[in-house]
Amino acid sequence: MGTWISTWPTGPEDHTLPALLCLPPAGAGCQQFRAWQPALEGIAQVYGVQLPGRENRWREPMPDTFDEAVEAVADELRRTVGPGRPLVVFGHSFGGLLGYEVARRVRPRALVVSACRAPGHWHGAGRGIVEDDDELDKLFDTAGIDPAFLDEDTRALMVAMLRKDARLSLSYTHVPGARLDVPVHAWGADADETVSAAELAGWAEVTTAGFHRHTAAGGHHAVLRRPEPVLRHLAGLLGGTADGLPHTG
Repeated sequence: MGTWISTWPTGPEDHTLPALLCLPPAGAGCQQFRAWQPALEGIAQVYGVQLPGRENRWREPMPDTFDEAVEAVADELRRTVGPGRPLVVFGHSFGGLLGYEVARRVRPRALVVSACRAPGHWHGAGRGIVEDDDELDKLFDTAGIDPAFLDEDTRALMVAMLRKDARLSLSYTHVPGARLDVPVHAWGADADETVSAAELAGWAEVTTAGFHRHTAAGGHHAVLRRPEPVLRHLAGLLGGTADGLPHTG
C-alpha cells in the first residue's frame, strides 16, 4: 500500500516550518500542488493527499468508505507532521469535504476550502457522475476539457477516476457533532454553476472560531487555475497573521 501523503521539498525537509496539507478535487491527483512549494518556499512545507487509483497509486484499490479514507489520511498526517507543528488544511471541491473531516480529527490552525459545498449539503452529491454520462460531459465542460480532444484511453481513465471518487462521496454521511474551534475560510467563484452561494455559506455552521468568505473570478476551478490570491491568503494563515494575509511591511 502506497503513502497517502506526498511532499516535494526543494532541499532537506524542514520540520520547523508550518505544514500546508492540500487535497485535490475528485478525479485528480495531488501532483498539481507540487508547483505551490516554490511559491511558499521558506513559509511552509507543502503536503498533498494522494488517494489510491491515480498517479503513483493508480494500481491500488479505493477504500470502501469515505471514513476509511479520512482515517488513513489523518493517521499518516499525525506521523508525518507531528504534534505541535502549525498546520493549515486546504481542499478544493471534493477535497474540501475530505479536508473538513481530516480537520475534525487533527485540529489545524485553519481550514480553507474552495468550490466546495458545506458538509450538510453533500447528501447525494456525485450520484449523477456515477449514473449519468450527460453529467460526466457537464463535468468535463466545467473543468474546461473538451472530450472530443481526448483519446479513448485517456477519457476512460478520467471517467474511471471521477466515478471512483463519486462513489466514495456517496458513502459520506454528515454527522454534525461538535463544531470546529478553528477558523474556516471558504473560497467561491462568481461564475461557479456547481456550488451555489447558499451551499458555500453553509460552512459558517461548522465552526465556532469565525467564518470568512472569499470570492474569485471564474468558474468552478478558478482558484486552482489562478492560485496566486489563495496562495497569498494561505501564506498569511501559515505565518499566523490575524486576517490570513501576509504582512507587506
